[in-house]
Amino acid sequence: MVTTGTRAGTRAGTRARSAALAAAVLVGLTGCGASEVVEPAQAAPAGEGRTEYPLTLENCGQEVTVESAPARVVSLDQDSTEILLSLGLEDRIVGTASWTDPVLDSLAEANEDVPRLADNAPTYEVLLGADPDFVTASFGRHYNTEGGVVSRERLGETGISSYLSPTDCDNGRSVNGGTPRTTPLTVDALYQEIQELAEVFDVADRGERLVADLQQRAAAATEGVDLEGRTVMFWFADTKTPYVAGRSGAPALLATTTGMANVFDDAEDDWIATGWESVVELEPDILVLGDLQRDRFPGDRLDDKVEFLESDELTSTLDAVQEERFIPLHGAELNPSIRFVDGLEKIQAWWLANQDELNRDQP
Repeated sequence: MVTTGTRAGTRAGTRARSAALAAAVLVGLTGCGASEVVEPAQAAPAGEGRTEYPLTLENCGQEVTVESAPARVVSLDQDSTEILLSLGLEDRIVGTASWTDPVLDSLAEANEDVPRLADNAPTYEVLLGADPDFVTASFGRHYNTEGGVVSRERLGETGISSYLSPTDCDNGRSVNGGTPRTTPLTVDALYQEIQELAEVFDVADRGERLVADLQQRAAAATEGVDLEGRTVMFWFADTKTPYVAGRSGAPALLATTTGMANVFDDAEDDWIATGWESVVELEPDILVLGDLQRDRFPGDRLDDKVEFLESDELTSTLDAVQEERFIPLHGAELNPSIRFVDGLEKIQAWWLANQDELNRDQP
């Protein structure tokens, strides 16, 4: 049974606490800037890139050949869009889709004139209407024959090259498209995506600088951080059947890098749907809450998650709820994207702000 707590005062109070929670984490990030674009919004200067065309890449079981730097790219996910923007390629983006959050502040100006084809996945007709010569995606579900936007084979038949993030690939097949991940995700797959896209667009130097920036920030965000095995649950969305992180995806990388133990470490998939009874039984010490700026599923937004946790007769019994041990992360920070560093920085800020309580917990 769920107590909805519909009184205006209760809801207002919950929203105020949620806003304060997000603000408290952000305060701790002073001096740790959000992911930054590494080049101004302009075409690559002559000689900056060093790509030799035609370029052929082995990309998740497919051979991709580009004859020249693409001029009209559609990105089917926010994560790949923000990589392209960070590489200074906004003038070549003719469409984006599948957004969970506002664009990074540092990329907002570059993104102003980029067309959004859909907040979620576009139709094949809408995609073709943008007249792309290259399509990229972070998640392989878009390329599924059934339920996707369009298969890569069909794109190839129309002369459009396609690319899938290596973060979603396992043994030549898409994890998000339905193939179980056999080895845990590593950050190297993200760096590979950045470098390969930079090579495709003949801005290899920009890709190297972006990777170096992320590596430097990740090292600073994890230096000395150790949650000493405290258990954690990563909740992305859905109050009815919570969608939580398994052991091998991007959240698991955040956990292991900062010394936390995922309570759903026995789940092979990157994300699973579970029941609240299982969550209460596992009793996570910390709850990482997806702060999604959308309304696709119940509990997408942070304040809705907090309200549910505090009002539900099961979840309200958790010590993590009663002690408000919440770390809010944007949806993009829970995905394999350049925002993984922002996620690490927010976990570091929470760890620093809660040192007294964490030390009291020690035997």
